[in-house]
Amino acid sequence: MVNGKFVLLGASLRQVTNLVQQNAGMPGFRAKQLLHWMYHRAALSFEEMHNISRAFQEWLNAHCIIGHIEPVDVRESQDGSKKIVFKLYDGKFIESVLIKEDDWYTLCISTQVGCAVGCTFCLTGLGGFQRNLSRAEILSQILLVKRTVLGELPRNLVLMGMGEPLLNLEEVVPALSIISDPNWLALAARRVTVSTSGIIPGIEKLGESGLSVSLAVSLNATTNSVRDVLMPINKKYPLEDLLEACREYPLPPRRRITFEYVLIKDINDSLEDAKRLAKLLRGIPCKINLIPFNPDPALPFERPSEERVREFQEHLYRSHYTACIRYSKGLDVGAACGQLAAHWRGR
Repeated sequence: MVNGKFVLLGASLRQVTNLVQQNAGMPGFRAKQLLHWMYHRAALSFEEMHNISRAFQEWLNAHCIIGHIEPVDVRESQDGSKKIVFKLYDGKFIESVLIKEDDWYTLCISTQVGCAVGCTFCLTGLGGFQRNLSRAEILSQILLVKRTVLGELPRNLVLMGMGEPLLNLEEVVPALSIISDPNWLALAARRVTVSTSGIIPGIEKLGESGLSVSLAVSLNATTNSVRDVLMPINKKYPLEDLLEACREYPLPPRRRITFEYVLIKDINDSLEDAKRLAKLLRGIPCKINLIPFNPDPALPFERPSEERVREFQEHLYRSHYTACIRYSKGLDVGAACGQLAAHWRGR
């Protein structure tokens, strides 16, 4: 409920059917009509729903809201990526990033306002944690990008924006169910990736959910001492326990876990780090994304040289890993990995 009105985005078919029948006195099939308009047509108002009677539209306006957030700024990068700033109903801000690939788009969405994990190389964490997003706010990012920016759903979806998704599973899991439901958003589960800093109970619950979405783990270090500094959450969920949870994660056939590794000059980018990483991940079906650090005056780290990045990658190649260098897009508009900070820097 928002301001006393029922929020339709994120509600189950059963919930909407009960609302339509018991509260509005309408036949049950109207529920599917509503959800079709919301998820297939990305409707922004009840007035757009032309096969729904005027009387029902008026009832809906009086008792319900679709639940969309407000896009307030779109900034386009020279590489074609776009950062979209959204304003929430309580005046807080979040960001999503539409990343241009060769001939398709990947959408990176947020799941929290700010972040409680506090990774020391990430701007999002500097502003602290403010609150979780609701399932409606999570879904609205996707639908508004479809309706107002892209004109269609993105090919891939990653929950890698602001926040730690696995600390908001109560809202994230229902949103993922709608995202992958063939009746609604119908994005294939293999094209949806949930990224985590290493919240072990969340990894276990995600595996138990049966959603079969892809898992990405932000690793970023090969020793507990370094990871404790870069990612304080490691003190609670140390490397050895995290990697064991990854080994036990129920992967669908021919699927792999993605390990994200942000390379930071003289911190975690040595050849010894590459050797330790190859040993640590042995036996886990995985691929590795190497991400050269994106510098910012607010952060005390530097980007490694291109030569050092290539040397790190080459050792992983020789150790028979798939290791890709991911050069962050949207750097010129503050949309690159680790740069989302609208909740405290302003839009």
